Amino acid sequence: MKILLVYPDTPVTYWGFQHALKFVSKKAAFPPLGLITVAAMLPAHYEKRLVDMNVEKLYDRDIDWADYVFISAMVVQKQSVRDVIERCKSRGTKTVAGGPLFTADAESYTDVDHLVLNEGELTMPEFLQDLERGEPKQIYTTDKWSDMADTPVPLWSLINVNKYASLNIQYSRGCPFNCEFCDITSLFGHTPRTKSAQQLLLELDAIYAAGWKGDVFFVDDNFIGNKRKLVSEILPAIIQWLADHRYPFSFSTEASINLADDAELLDMIVKAGFNSVFIGIETPDETSLNECKKTQNRNRDLISSVNIIQQAGLEVKGGFIVGFDSDQPSIFSRMTSFIQDSGIVTAMVGLLNAPKGTDLYKRLEADDRLTDDFTGDNTNFTMNFKPVMNKNDLVNGYESIISTIYNPKYYYARVRRFLKSYSPHKNARQKVGSADILAFVKSLFRLGIIGKERRHYWSLLGWSLFKKPRAFPEAVKFSIYGFHFRKIYASIALRPSLL
Repeated sequence: MKILLVYPDTPVTYWGFQHALKFVSKKAAFPPLGLITVAAMLPAHYEKRLVDMNVEKLYDRDIDWADYVFISAMVVQKQSVRDVIERCKSRGTKTVAGGPLFTADAESYTDVDHLVLNEGELTMPEFLQDLERGEPKQIYTTDKWSDMADTPVPLWSLINVNKYASLNIQYSRGCPFNCEFCDITSLFGHTPRTKSAQQLLLELDAIYAAGWKGDVFFVDDNFIGNKRKLVSEILPAIIQWLADHRYPFSFSTEASINLADDAELLDMIVKAGFNSVFIGIETPDETSLNECKKTQNRNRDLISSVNIIQQAGLEVKGGFIVGFDSDQPSIFSRMTSFIQDSGIVTAMVGLLNAPKGTDLYKRLEADDRLTDDFTGDNTNFTMNFKPVMNKNDLVNGYESIISTIYNPKYYYARVRRFLKSYSPHKNARQKVGSADILAFVKSLFRLGIIGKERRHYWSLLGWSLFKKPRAFPEAVKFSIYGFHFRKIYASIALRPSLL
């Protein structure tokens, strides 16, 4: 059996970092972790190839070679998904599809030959058994959650790690919280399911054996969902592994804001080589937090919580949303001030959308407020429902936020505010590689000579070089990130001249 695993093209997005990747000569931010995990579930005697369309082209000869084309994708990739399916149909090659896009919207993909949905550890074995008998069904689904002990080590041999800016790893699935707009619990459940320390170390070994040194992103939607296990088993094992291997990796992940409440956990995460964490801040407005059931963010000083985390040695990357029913016209200036005062450099602000399967989607459907399909990209001025606030006022207010926080004057001020209080742990990987040097050289020309932000760029680098030299690589990195963020918003803004 010849299996071609295809990861569709991802459009240029905020988290795609496509404009920043050009500085380090990388093709994509992350490899398709789901697909190479599925590949490890396939029988050893199957021939396997992988085409990540974000780093290489998918040719007709690739499709013709395969008996089956396996496709996994997120919602934002659905345009490319449709193209891949049509190409396979025209070549007479059967398709097998799974992952978040197909699990959430299976009814839109009845032309896929076989849909293997939900938890692959449960549905893939059943499909493979039927395939071996020559009797595969059109759809495989389950309402059960898999045991993470059954998840194999991803097949890293299928990819060229040098084409990516970071590699990734999954430790857990599920989240104990119930945010109204989030589809994580519908996809993975409320109870965090985790791998063992032994499993995790085997995966780190595999990444290390692939020749990788650099950032590794834990894709968990809430890394601290099971705090007790992290403190007692997982983090001590990672700390020891890093020491034994001379700190080849730095880590990043996602977590909830209550990380700030646990000093022991926070200290151990930093000692375990983590240097950044994405946190869904969403809004500084208590009424809107209550509306969207973001209980973990309520009744706290959010800026103080961010400061605690950042001063411990973790950069906080923040997610923000406008468009809640409770939002008042003042939310735009309040959010702008919050972002500037918090020192959150990477602040993704988006319009509220309702993915399928979420409580928000169900509520809006019941109220007959749904309009367009969810694009999967909430930074492109689209909403898939009728907001309470006047739509033009909402869009203009949203644009005022992004045109301010990513204006070089305010963006570079925020970078400096963060770097003044940020001190990475001694265990953090500080090695400067050839890609970092290349990025710096390219930034000198693109940002320091021809860029509109050149005055702010030189001011930041000069300040860092003389006042905080250890933060100089971070200053260069954030300068490049700022270029990417401005390009993203300028390409979609109603008035690009603002940026």
